[in-house]
Amino acid sequence: MKGVLCIKNYYTSTLILIFTVCSLIFYSFADSLNEQDKKIITQVEHQYSGVAAQRVISWFQFLYQNDNKTINDVTKLKRVNDLLNRETFISDQELWGMTDYWASPIEFIAVNGGDCEDFTIAKYYTLRLIGIDDNKLRLIYVKATRLNQFHMVLAYYASVTAMPLILDNLDKTIKPANERTDLVPVYSFNASNLWIMRTPGQSQLAGNASRLGSWNDLRTRYQNNVLRKPILNLGY
Repeated sequence: MKGVLCIKNYYTSTLILIFTVCSLIFYSFADSLNEQDKKIITQVEHQYSGVAAQRVISWFQFLYQNDNKTINDVTKLKRVNDLLNRETFISDQELWGMTDYWASPIEFIAVNGGDCEDFTIAKYYTLRLIGIDDNKLRLIYVKATRLNQFHMVLAYYASVTAMPLILDNLDKTIKPANERTDLVPVYSFNASNLWIMRTPGQSQLAGNASRLGSWNDLRTRYQNNVLRKPILNLGY
């Protein structure tokens, strides 16, 4: 019996030690962040909770991985798609009490979920922050025929004429757009431009992205670190 207790105590002590070491590494990283990032963490903790702040710190850890500078674009796409598709899918009405709300990546990660626009926006900003050029990315508004509803996905163009790769929270496997026959493209945009979509791989420039009110509102809130509090707590 004493032997069993000793083993239990040993494993308990080991787990405590591992947890302590991981916590020290985690908070050591948080201390190394720049002042702007630290300000964001403080805002998140104040607006939501310490758990939410830890989630955002983990996102910063992902952003600042050293190999982000050396890995190729496709690897970056997969890492970001896998990371952010872990979040909870939930409607704006349930989470924010609004018919349509485009959450910033900080809000999405801190509150632990969002709808299709929020997944797509978070992936877009994350990829931009780890070095993907804006001219290779487009947020695409589509009609998801299987669900019979409108939906948003992120597209990556290796070149201007390339068939784009689609990052989605419904079909979590990255696929070329011509393999996503369940999606009918409507329009797309990035930081600069707005396009009317003709086919999965073809589009026509329709002007500046500033024509989209929701996009302008999101970018302003993100730049000014404005954080809204949801009406539902998803475990943040």
